Amino acid sequence: MMDPADLYTVDEAVVAKMAQAHPVLITQLDGFVDAGQAGRLLSAHLLEHLDHEVLAEFDHDQLHDYRSRRPAMIFDTDRWKSYADLHLRLHRVVDEQGEVFLLLSGPEPDVQWERFSAALVQLVERLGVRLTVSVHGIPMAVPHTRPVTLTAHATDPALVQGYRSWIDRVEVPASFTGLLEFRLGQLDRKAMGFAAHVPHYLAQAAFPEAALTLVRSLNQATGLAVPLDALERSSAGNLADIAGEMAGSAEVQELVGTLEQQYDALKAEQQNDPVPSAEEIAAEFEKFLADREKDV
Repeated sequence: MMDPADLYTVDEAVVAKMAQAHPVLITQLDGFVDAGQAGRLLSAHLLEHLDHEVLAEFDHDQLHDYRSRRPAMIFDTDRWKSYADLHLRLHRVVDEQGEVFLLLSGPEPDVQWERFSAALVQLVERLGVRLTVSVHGIPMAVPHTRPVTLTAHATDPALVQGYRSWIDRVEVPASFTGLLEFRLGQLDRKAMGFAAHVPHYLAQAAFPEAALTLVRSLNQATGLAVPLDALERSSAGNLADIAGEMAGSAEVQELVGTLEQQYDALKAEQQNDPVPSAEEIAAEFEKFLADREKDV
């Protein structure tokens, strides 16, 4: 493997500000599944409403397949007027309470995943990252009229205790953020992710309610103080627009009504089979160990 450090350059002045920070690293990369633009809306929200600066810039020219994902260019009359530059950057961000954290955002690499993963591990170790968190949206057969649910996953089961699993064992195409979490777990470093469940009929549109759910979950899991007001306003307006469009379509009303019945039935089933508490899990584990000692 070529030296991972050659993939990025860091601003040492910004790195110096990270002394003793032990930050959370949030990863949001475009190019994989992101239903409702949930992850993209979240990262845009962070950069719009919180103080930030670039800590590291990755050489994306080594990582991108331009023929597979062609950047946009504008042709105006008789000349090329603009080109959509691609940037893969690690930002230093400060939340509302002054806590520093990191945000990795930009296009998902098309090539050199292992080298890019090794580069991020270098930065995780250098910057003392205490937890890495990925965010995105996935399409699900759920109605927009009910609270957004999500799938949580982690290298340490304790990180997702209290989150009910909505997905059984399944084989899926890999993503870079999935690989990064896997590699960090192999190194005994803490990493987790949240996938917001976006109504499948809204997967191609912006759905701020999913991004809002991701921010709330992020705040709860990490202790960060990311503001919610702007996303709450955006979500309220979006839901009102959806309701207006839904009122004019009997077909959509029937679809949403069916999904509401399925959602409510599943919730009722879960209430009859609640997630065990930490104390109950610990008691069961102790019982398992005691029974195993007897067998020995």
